[in-house]
Amino acid sequence: MFDFSVITGWVDRMLRSFLPEEATVLVEFVMIGVAILLGYAVIALVLIYTERRVCAFFQCRVGPNRVGPWGLTQSFADMIKMLTKELITINNVDRFLFNLAPFIVIIASVISFSCLPFAKGLELIDFNVGAFFVMAVSSMGIVGILLAGWSSNNKYSLIGAMRSGAQMISYELSIGMSILTIIVFTDTAQLSLIVANQADGWFIFKGHVPAFIAFMIYLIAGTAETNRGPFDLPEADSELTAGYHTEYSGMHFGFFYLAEYLNMFIVAGMATTLFLGGWMPLYIPGWDGFNRAMDFIPSLFWFLGKTGVLIFIMMWFKWTFPRLRIDQLLTLEWKYLLPINLVNMFVMVMVVVFEWHW
Repeated sequence: MFDFSVITGWVDRMLRSFLPEEATVLVEFVMIGVAILLGYAVIALVLIYTERRVCAFFQCRVGPNRVGPWGLTQSFADMIKMLTKELITINNVDRFLFNLAPFIVIIASVISFSCLPFAKGLELIDFNVGAFFVMAVSSMGIVGILLAGWSSNNKYSLIGAMRSGAQMISYELSIGMSILTIIVFTDTAQLSLIVANQADGWFIFKGHVPAFIAFMIYLIAGTAETNRGPFDLPEADSELTAGYHTEYSGMHFGFFYLAEYLNMFIVAGMATTLFLGGWMPLYIPGWDGFNRAMDFIPSLFWFLGKTGVLIFIMMWFKWTFPRLRIDQLLTLEWKYLLPINLVNMFVMVMVVVFEWHW
């Protein structure tokens, strides 16, 4: 399987051959930053187009079909429109916090995005506490949402922000417990080591029943964490006219819009890393020819393919189930998911302590 560290190592050696140490580090920082932002924007545009197609399929419609062949450039046209729209100045708002909120949301999303191990040798940030770092950074987004709702001086925005705060803080518990279940099983929080431990089998298959339960809970809680249907109460159009970003226009609204889709990618990417082997191919013990054939598929394609399947499932949720009420949403977390998660993690601890492995 191709190792992307060959390319990154070659670029590093080439830069060091004619640049001093400090300049090399600076140029590499800029290159990595540009790559992250470019990948962030492209993935967001692809997801927006994909969601429109999936939505049209479920509703027996055609979907985007005017701009470009099969509507492929519709998302790019929308991006250009968003960049050129006026930033409308709203009266009676806390102007500083109102303008700061979308940047907090997008920065938290970009940092979380950069922590994902996309392929073999393509890990931009690889801390020994990587899983905890992703949880900590991603939880910063709620600060921006609360600031957006409060600073807008709009009761609908404030209600939407408070709903989002209650929802995200609640479902972060289930996400954290699901991640802790895998950390207990692997004895590490470093994402690259978690992927490496799945070389002989993905955790959803070899992690016993607790890993499968943790995966299902993570998928449900992750969908709620991204404020997507049927958990989209903070943005309920029929009640709150878009919720916490009602008063935003232009690229400020675009930041919230991009962050929603990339947060969905981050949730699915973390699920891929923790439960589905990350960029590891599908190996079947004893099928040597099949396993060798799987190695020919680039690791980046494995990661993006698995993540894409999970994103499709999350979109399936949204366009299938009706929106929950706020009491139903919180009841699902506090009375069902969290108790099941606590028992599930205790079972995983017992599996590890008594070595009930296969």
